[in-house]
Amino acid sequence: MRKQLRLSGSGGQGVITAAIILAEAAVMEGKDAVQSQSYGPEARGGASKSEVIIDDGSIFHPHVKSPDFVLAMTQKAADKYYKDMDADGILVIDSDLVPNVPNVKNVVQIPITRLAVEELGKSLFANIVALGALVRLTGIVDFETIKTAVAHRVPAHTVDQNMHALQIGYEAADTAQASYNEVA
Repeated sequence: MRKQLRLSGSGGQGVITAAIILAEAAVMEGKDAVQSQSYGPEARGGASKSEVIIDDGSIFHPHVKSPDFVLAMTQKAADKYYKDMDADGILVIDSDLVPNVPNVKNVVQIPITRLAVEELGKSLFANIVALGALVRLTGIVDFETIKTAVAHRVPAHTVDQNMHALQIGYEAADTAQASYNEVA
């Protein structure tokens, strides 16, 4: 079961942190995982992506060739990073920040940043909301495992808020997935 994921947005949105957490959760479950990242020279505000490969077996090539899942947190990220996605892959977008949805077969739209702001008071938690959604959509790791990985990675005083963010994303993806299935 090899899954290739690409998380993208702009620097400062936390997509690299989310990818690191996802890879750590996979390793906790005894899977192999590799994670890589790239971002523009301006770091905060510039293009940012992080890729994760998770497999039950060995991973010999650490680069994503054709992602099964692409998360796009901004329009620029959506336009730039979906093009080599697997034909049956799923593009997950922040519906408020990606108004021009790329023409792909499978799109899941979730207002990721809005949910973070409305439920937690800060867009800072959008990456963890997105992570909860990705875990729900992919089933790549168990929800309890991702909770443990998040708790180990975030500052101690934010653990409760991050747990809430995970739950919000997980539930939002459940609703988005249900409406997606009706269309398919």
